[in-house]
Amino acid sequence: MSAHTASPGLPAGASRADLVADAALALLAERGMRGLTHRAVDERAALPQGSTSNVARTRQALLELAVRRLADRESRVLALHEMPDPRAGLAALVDALALATHRALTGNRALTLARYELALEATRRPELRAHFDAAGGRFREQLGALVTAMGSTDPDRHVLSLVAWADGLMFSCVAGSFHAEVPSLKEVRSGLRELLNGMLDGLPSS
Repeated sequence: MSAHTASPGLPAGASRADLVADAALALLAERGMRGLTHRAVDERAALPQGSTSNVARTRQALLELAVRRLADRESRVLALHEMPDPRAGLAALVDALALATHRALTGNRALTLARYELALEATRRPELRAHFDAAGGRFREQLGALVTAMGSTDPDRHVLSLVAWADGLMFSCVAGSFHAEVPSLKEVRSGLRELLNGMLDGLPSS
């Protein structure tokens, strides 16, 4: 597979760092952490030997580059800019979160799998953990603001429950015992509605 097909949706004029990071993410999804080497990234991105080392000289730098690119690409999958105004009601929030979760389970499964590889590696590399946690902070903060505006009495706990539910579903359906089963958008929406109805009981649904 060429570098261009390895990085679907790569914007025109993307930088060499983006090419390197996308190749790294593709390798993580396909081969795991052991398959991620500078030479393998060069080959996957169809770049001259040594190009990855020029962008990210050490393995740590390459992992940090992958984490930053992951955050950028996942922000588009999760479509933070599409999250509804709290005044739109609970149904609108359910629809937006269900769509984001379903995107991660379908057209972006490899990206989701790469995230789990990086998350596990971050448990062994404190310096990578800081980058990984910071990258995911934007979504948690926005989700916290949304549930707070919608009347959550314990937004920190509710955000944890929402993220844990979505992460659990994605892991089970991408890498776990339900990897051969992908829930429909309707099924994801139903699960989120049940969860959010319990959290925000008494609020209007629309």
